[in-house]
Amino acid sequence: MKTLYFIAGLPRSGSTLLSSLLNQNPRFYSGPSSPVLGTMYHIHDYFLSGNQLYDGYPKPTQVNNIIGSIIDNWYSDVEQEVIFDKNRAWTARVPFIEGYIRQEAKIIVPVRRIDEILTSILTMIHRNPFKEGQSRINFVDEILVKKNIPINDENRCNHVINPDGIVYESLNAIQMGIDNGYSDKFHFIDYNDLIEDPNGELNKVYEFLNEEPFKHTFNGLFNQHRENDMETYGLSDMHEVYSELKKISPNPSTVLPKSILDLYNNNKQNLEFWHTYNGNYTH
Repeated sequence: MKTLYFIAGLPRSGSTLLSSLLNQNPRFYSGPSSPVLGTMYHIHDYFLSGNQLYDGYPKPTQVNNIIGSIIDNWYSDVEQEVIFDKNRAWTARVPFIEGYIRQEAKIIVPVRRIDEILTSILTMIHRNPFKEGQSRINFVDEILVKKNIPINDENRCNHVINPDGIVYESLNAIQMGIDNGYSDKFHFIDYNDLIEDPNGELNKVYEFLNEEPFKHTFNGLFNQHRENDMETYGLSDMHEVYSELKKISPNPSTVLPKSILDLYNNNKQNLEFWHTYNGNYTH
């Protein structure tokens, strides 16, 4: 039986970098974001939300086994004995881990200052302008077009930090897990800490997982399990990992519109609520 751990957290907070580092350990497999949780949820919902055929003759043990087996089948081609499944919603679905998968939930939660996340998103969009013949526009502008909202940086930021936006949904998933009493199952790892002290932060991860430490290297890095970013997100380098471990994002004050900077500064404490919930987190 393989050991399963989970990665959730915020976008543009180093989860791909973390996976690339974890993959240096020959016992570990950490791939791209997976459809496992979504599939589990849809099957759970299919059986337990008024399905007349199931209600007429329920078989809860068999249903639990079906849902719990999804992750084993998804990773049936992976030889490593320790697997990290990545999905930003895991923090909101701890009972799916412990009830269906039947392993203790240990979720690594990459986080980052929200103004830096917005800066990273905008910078990535700016360096990937839409070109004629391209299969799609970036996933943020795509929503703005569908909603007939003018495309500009202020509207881009407002979309991602409001309901249905990637930052909002990720923050909400973390908050749901905390509100439901599962914060002791989360290990927050700050992007800036990972960049500044990768060895120290990885040691904390290994301690949280109760795994034997491993000597990692921090140059010549690459994303071993690269996604098709252009086809999926309309951004060619969304999951690029640079060979040298360093921070490349510009200062938020040079990128974000003033209205967004003001919004962040006025709501920083509420937006970055995770500070309270990890003994190792000191920012």
